[in-house]
Amino acid sequence: MIHLLLAVIYLSFISLGLPDSLLGAAWPSIYQEFGVPVSYSGVIFCIISVGTVISSLQSDRLTRRFGAGGVTAISVAMTAAALFGFSVSNSFWALCLWAIPYGLGAGSVDAALNNYVALHFASRHMSWLHCMWGIGASVGPYIMGAALTHDAGWHMGYRVISVMQLGLTIIIVLSLPLWKTKAAVNTEEQAAPSAKPLTLKEIFRIPGVKAVLVTFFCYCSLEQTTSLWASSYLVLNKGISAETAASFASLFFLGITAGRALCGFLTLKLNDAQMVRMGIGFIAIGIAALLLPLGETATLAGLLLIGFGCAPIYPSIIHATPSNFGADKSQAIIGVQMASAYIGNCLMPPLFGVLANHTTIAIFPYYLLVILILLGTMHETLQKKTKAVQ
Repeated sequence: MIHLLLAVIYLSFISLGLPDSLLGAAWPSIYQEFGVPVSYSGVIFCIISVGTVISSLQSDRLTRRFGAGGVTAISVAMTAAALFGFSVSNSFWALCLWAIPYGLGAGSVDAALNNYVALHFASRHMSWLHCMWGIGASVGPYIMGAALTHDAGWHMGYRVISVMQLGLTIIIVLSLPLWKTKAAVNTEEQAAPSAKPLTLKEIFRIPGVKAVLVTFFCYCSLEQTTSLWASSYLVLNKGISAETAASFASLFFLGITAGRALCGFLTLKLNDAQMVRMGIGFIAIGIAALLLPLGETATLAGLLLIGFGCAPIYPSIIHATPSNFGADKSQAIIGVQMASAYIGNCLMPPLFGVLANHTTIAIFPYYLLVILILLGTMHETLQKKTKAVQ
C-alpha cells in the first residue's frame, strides 16, 4: 500500500510542476490578444507569488486540520479551477482574478507534500520527487506549445492542464485512506501531539531557523536568476546568437532534472548536509566556467554544472528539516521555508535586472557568486546551530 501512495505522491509532484512554466510559454500570445504591455506578466506573477507565500505560511495550520492528503486534494482542486478560469478568461483583469486561487493552491500543497515525504520517506525519494517536478515543469510548456502550434490557442493549453489537474484531484481523493497508514498515523501523532500551530514569532525563536530561511532564500534566488537571465547574458555578453543561447539556457534545467535523478542514488552514500555541500561545489565550478574566457564549450558546461549543482540543494534541505528541528515543528518550518523561497524568487531576479541596467549584464556570474557565498555561509551556520540543539 505504501508503494501505491508513493506513486500518488510522484504524480502530485508532476502536477506541481505542470502549471509553473505555463504563463511564460503562453504570455507572448496572451498579451497581444488582450492588448496589454508585455511587462504585465509581472503583475500576474506577483499575484500568484503573494498567494503562494500566504498559503505557505498557513500550511502548518491547514495540515494539522485536514492532514497532508486533504490539503493536497484541496490545493490541486483549487489549481485545476484556476487553470480552467484562465482558459475561459477574455481580459487581463480576469486573469488577475483567477491568479488568486492559482497562488493560494500552490503554497500549502508544496509545503504539505514536502513535509510528508521528509517525515515518511528516505532522502532518495525527495530527490526523485523533485525530479518529477522538473518533468512536470518541462511538459507544461510542451502542451502549451502543441496547442499554439495546432491553432487551438493558449486557452486550450490551459484547459488541457486543468483537466489533467482535475483527474489528479480525483486520484488523490480516492487515495486519502492510504495517507493514514499505521506508520503515517504514528509519525503524525509524534509530529502534532494536540499542539497548536506555531506562530511566526515562535518559529523565528527556534535556533537555526533564521539560517535555514536565508539559505532557502539564496538558493531560490540563484536558481530563478539563472533561469531568467542566462539567455540574455549569453547573447549580450558572450556574443552568442539568440537561438543558440536558448538551447544553452535549457541545459540549466536539464542539469537540475538529470541531477536530481542521479542524486537519489548518491543519497545512499551521502547525508543531506554533504549533498548540499556537493551542490554548492558544482555551482562554484559552473560559475567559474562562465567567468573564464574559455569559449562556448566552457559556457555550455558551466550552465550544465550550475544546474547539476542546484539539483541536490532544495530537496536535501527540506528532507533534513525534521531531523534538524524535530518532527513536531517540521511542517511549520517547511511552510515558512517555502515562503522564504518564493520571496527570493520575486525579489532577486528583478534586482539583478535593475543592477544590470545601471551597470552591465556582465555582472551576472558575480551576482550569482555573491548569492552562492551567502548560501554556503548560512548552510554551515545552520549545521552549527542545529547540532548545538541536538
